[in-house]
This record gives sequence, C-alpha cells and structure tokens, in this order.
Amino acid sequence: MIRAVILSAMLLASTAVVAQSPYAGMQSRAITSLSGQQLADLKAGRGMGLALPAELNGYPGPLHVLELSEKLELSAEQRTTMQAMFTAMKAEAIALGDRLIEQEAELDRLFASRAVTPASLKAATAAVAATQGALREAHLKYHLAAAEKLSAVQKQKYAELRGYGAGHHPAHRHR
Repeated sequence: MIRAVILSAMLLASTAVVAQSPYAGMQSRAITSLSGQQLADLKAGRGMGLALPAELNGYPGPLHVLELSEKLELSAEQRTTMQAMFTAMKAEAIALGDRLIEQEAELDRLFASRAVTPASLKAATAAVAATQGALREAHLKYHLAAAEKLSAVQKQKYAELRGYGAGHHPAHRHR
C-alpha cells in the first residue's frame, strides 16, 4: 500500500508541469510586441504576408514579377515599370515600418512606465492601427498596379511559376 502511494506521488510529481505562459521570455524584447524578425522585416520594407489577398487572388507583386522576369518574358518597359514600383513600394514600406516601430515602442513605454491611461491607450492603439493599415495598403496597391501591367498570359504563367497551379482562376474561388 505504501509502495502504491509512493509510486502514485512520484508519477504525479513527474507529470506536474509548471504553468508557463507562451509569452515567457518576451518581456526582454526591445519592443515587447515585436519579434526580432518582425523588427528586421519592418526595417527592410518586406511584405510579411500583408499582400496575401492580392498575391493569392491573381495580383502579382512587383518584386516577384522581377524575380521571374525572364520566364514571364517581360518587355524592357515592363521591367523598368516593375523596378520603379518595387523601389517606390520599398521606400514607402520602410518609412511606414519605421513609424510603426516607433508607435509600438511608445505603446510599450506607456505600459512599462505605468503611465498608460484609457485616453493614452486609445490614442496609441489608434495610431498603431492606422499605420498598420497604411502599411498593408502600401503593399497591396503595388500588387494592384503590377497586375495592370501584365498580360493575362503573363499572370497565368506567374501563378503557375509561383506554385498556385495551372488553371488558377482566383475569381471563382469564393462562392
């Protein structure tokens, strides 16, 4: 009997897990709400999946079009246009990314310093949301513009090259 109690106690002790938040360790981040990868992506103007509604529905992005330019048989004019779009998109995204980093740092500072109030919270989160929306729009609008510069054949080839499959008809996906 004593042996069974001891074995049961040992079993319970070995399976007992200390409750730990999946956020443990994040409190030491420079900005708690942004990972190192997110900070790097924002500073570099990378898409971070923000343009997926465009990309996966037949609106190619200028960077990926440039990467596939030979296989898409882009004209010299199309290449120049795509490069200009990509350069503009990147500049816009970097500026917005820098702003978002500053706003997230301010929100973090408000909480860390215990200076947050309902009014400052509302203002800070509204600023973050507006910048996030502007950043997403910046990526999406260049996908829209890039698609206008490609032929239907080039868009179809792009979809195939990106692995979206032959016969990709995004307009028919949502019913």
